[in-house]
Amino acid sequence: MRTLVLNAGYEPLAVVSFRRALVLVLAGKASVVLADADPVVGATVSLERPSVILLSRYVRVPRGSVVPVSRRGVLRRDHQRCAYCRGHATTVDHVLPRSRRGPDSWENLVACCVRCNNAKGDRTPEEMGWSLPFRPAAPRGASWAVRGAEQPDPRWDEYLATAA
Repeated sequence: MRTLVLNAGYEPLAVVSFRRALVLVLAGKASVVLADADPVVGATVSLERPSVILLSRYVRVPRGSVVPVSRRGVLRRDHQRCAYCRGHATTVDHVLPRSRRGPDSWENLVACCVRCNNAKGDRTPEEMGWSLPFRPAAPRGASWAVRGAEQPDPRWDEYLATAA
């Protein structure tokens, strides 16, 4: 179970484990904003099961507008689908190969299956007679702005809207 953490100004910060959320609430550092139906029952205490918590003090978070490039991020952005054959992707391919000074950037990386990656080698898609079904770009949206919100809970939508 996961819990969305909101800053004191209701800005979404991160998604933490259920255990971490309970510790923050018990320590008085956060309060429960949205709770699940069944409570957490201990030997001496009964608490709401937090789905969204609000920090009691504002935390200043330096945040750049650029999402760092990673293999996992490229696969997630492309929905685990090969950019060339639309099969299941497990690797990442440089559209302009690294041997030709292709950068490690969102605009030059696409998800790719092993078969297509090996066939392409260090050529460009144009040289292979292939075309990309989309133009690679840096991801945007609430699930990319908030760390850990890859598969957000539908109940968090109103809180994540401010991060988009």
